[in-house]
Amino acid sequence: MTRVRPPAAAGSFYSADAGELAHLVDLFVRRGRPPALDGAPSALVVPHAGYVYSGPVAATGYALLPGLPVRRVAILGPSHVVPLDGMAVPEADRWATPLGEVPVDRAGVPDSVARDDGPHAREHACEVQLPFVQRVFPACTVLPVAVGVTEPSAVADLLDAVTASPGTLVLVSTDLSHYHDVATARRLDRRTVDAVVDRDPAAIRAGDACGHFALRGLLAWARRRGARFHLLDMRTSADTAGEPRRVVGYAALALVADEVDEASST
Repeated sequence: MTRVRPPAAAGSFYSADAGELAHLVDLFVRRGRPPALDGAPSALVVPHAGYVYSGPVAATGYALLPGLPVRRVAILGPSHVVPLDGMAVPEADRWATPLGEVPVDRAGVPDSVARDDGPHAREHACEVQLPFVQRVFPACTVLPVAVGVTEPSAVADLLDAVTASPGTLVLVSTDLSHYHDVATARRLDRRTVDAVVDRDPAAIRAGDACGHFALRGLLAWARRRGARFHLLDMRTSADTAGEPRRVVGYAALALVADEVDEASST
């Protein structure tokens, strides 16, 4: 029997109406204005708040993707609801949004990674990326990964394993600072973005990003591959739809392969 995970965030983080949702995602992506890059991204860092707040920032990353030969998207995000040690991929065979169902492809996932629908059942971090993925890559599969307390090297090992399948794109779904005034948030988020660009996992603190475990692992993986991050967009909820006294920070970054350098071998 095929097991389908129903949407948990439709109607709250994004529209539950398929037509409205498709129109909004397409509009966000068309309006995305990322800088030109020397090469196609192998991974993106994108935010996961309600679309009215973070959708335009996430779309700056997704605007780079149309036309790329992507067959599967691995989405790594935090487990906000269920305490989690290690990582977990779904047991469900398909994930649903108002735009339809997407097959889950667990190819390459090591046996050490749990198969457990529990951390995913009410979690929004991976789910809110799916409508973007569905509109940009209608025929692709997905691999949602809930990342709890995990060493960066373990996340990097997982990424090595799953990207051995050709055409796999990695997304790390994370917001940045939470509930500071806008000036403080911009200062803290600039520090976090600088740490990402420097590929320094140890510089990412727990309060810097809700998806810090996945983000640290992506930085470790980037160093292994000799790939570099490019900042595409950085804003706060005050820049999109919120007020400036208590904001959440968002950034979109792209990871692009570079020549292997000294840092990638450390």
